[in-house]
Amino acid sequence: MAAFLVSWSITTTPLAKQSHFAKRNARLNVSCDKNQTEISHENFDRRNLLLGMGGLYSSSNLPSILPAFATPIEAPDFTKCSRGTNLNTGQPLDVNCCPPLSREFIDYKLPPVKKMRFRPAAHLATKEYIAKFEKAVELMKALPADDPRNFMQQANVHCAYCNLTYEQVGDKDLRIQIHNCWHFFPWHRWYLYFYERILGKLIDDPTFGLPFWNWDNPEGMVMPAMFANSNSPLYDARRNLNHLPPAIADLAYSGKDAKHPSKIIPHNLTLMYREMIRHARHLEDFYGAKYSTGSKPNPGPGTVERGSHTAMHSWVGEATRTGEDMGNFYSAGRDTLFFGHHANVDRLWTVWQDLRGSKAKHFTDTDWLDTTFLFYDENARLVRVKVGDTMDNIKLGYDFQKVDIPWQKNKPKAHVKKSKIASTSGAPSADRVFPVKLDKVVKILVPRPKKSRSKKDKENEEELLAIEGIDVDTATFVKFDVFINDEDDDPYVLDKAEYAGCFSQLPHKNSSRVKTKIRLGLNELLEDLDCEDDEYILVTLVPIAGGEDITIGGIKIIYVS
Repeated sequence: MAAFLVSWSITTTPLAKQSHFAKRNARLNVSCDKNQTEISHENFDRRNLLLGMGGLYSSSNLPSILPAFATPIEAPDFTKCSRGTNLNTGQPLDVNCCPPLSREFIDYKLPPVKKMRFRPAAHLATKEYIAKFEKAVELMKALPADDPRNFMQQANVHCAYCNLTYEQVGDKDLRIQIHNCWHFFPWHRWYLYFYERILGKLIDDPTFGLPFWNWDNPEGMVMPAMFANSNSPLYDARRNLNHLPPAIADLAYSGKDAKHPSKIIPHNLTLMYREMIRHARHLEDFYGAKYSTGSKPNPGPGTVERGSHTAMHSWVGEATRTGEDMGNFYSAGRDTLFFGHHANVDRLWTVWQDLRGSKAKHFTDTDWLDTTFLFYDENARLVRVKVGDTMDNIKLGYDFQKVDIPWQKNKPKAHVKKSKIASTSGAPSADRVFPVKLDKVVKILVPRPKKSRSKKDKENEEELLAIEGIDVDTATFVKFDVFINDEDDDPYVLDKAEYAGCFSQLPHKNSSRVKTKIRLGLNELLEDLDCEDDEYILVTLVPIAGGEDITIGGIKIIYVS
């Protein structure tokens, strides 16, 4: 077997005089000792090798330079980070989210847990805790501007991974996007993990944990007071001023305040039931669709991401078209409330895993488990992390304050059982409608390939409504709701079984048109409506925001075991 010789040529140029971070240029030469063939890194398949980031590989790792069949998303090459481009206009963006460059990265190993970090419910946090949190954020904001632990640098971490600024390693024509796919939960878990450790180190408290905004519980649905104090380092002026305390968070928010304010809490509770139980039976429906090297971004969001998660981002951000800070991906991390919000999203992941009992809690696909990202840790070291290490928050060294979970008992009830609306509506069948622009309410009859299924059949297979080819502009906040056999025809009443769910999307700074999809579980919904024997269901699509920018490619019923 021919031996491969690998050599590196590296030049380092200092950045700012007081900075320990440096730009670097690297060249990889690979030659066979018989043929003396040289391969430059410009045309080398970098799927299994991160170029330009330092960290020389030992001889035991040299086979990793050879082509591989696995296609997990690889940690990005920071030297390839760009401001990004508005793909609709071809113009460069006016925001630079790229991180400082480091001389090297290391593969992160979870440290032994000596003291557990404690994440309190924000509305239950003590004065002592709030003072500690404020001090930590104050110190983070005081760090040098080029320190990767600095407040704005940390905010830019989210901006860079969410606005197509990184090339996919192995496919330079595609970009990395960690939203609207199966990486949503694990990436944000790592993001909060290091943010939390940075804050803890700044105040010398190894037990410090981020607070979670308990917006899925009526007791915590108001914006936590610690974030609404204009004299606090936790405050962000770029928020919707109508949603400061005592306003109740609306988990169905769509850019306009609720038409029936008295129904916000019951709506919130039934919405959480759908996201966490009714529509979250299958891993893909909870986590999001598969996304690996060679895949286009935004293959499909999970239940929480497209629902309560997106609603709360939009509800907090300014009441403008672009929604800064929280209501836009590029600026969301500039609001400290982002981390309280996502600490609750992270907690919901743990709650969902607990609710699963003996059922599978995560994917076993190596394209998911072996996906890697880069973050700066509390010591300002660039580290490479794996999705496979995020499965258990306890192993990561933190736990959440125990709170009630009232939405578990808030299963929505049918307004009308055994409805005949599907047979009397006169709506066209799905094969005659699509594609369709969602600039108005659309009603469609969707055939059910299987009906009158037994209990065993339903245990073995979930009946799902698949809405595909959802074509949207990522620069726009969009939302549409989905109803099944709804005789009320009132889009503002959501605490009923006829309301099946929604699709929603936060605006990106990096504008492009994408095609995505969602799936909505029907097993329980059809039981509640008592229409399991029907040959068709009437699906109503209601544009709530940005309908003129939404096109639906098709709708069908599928069965997944």
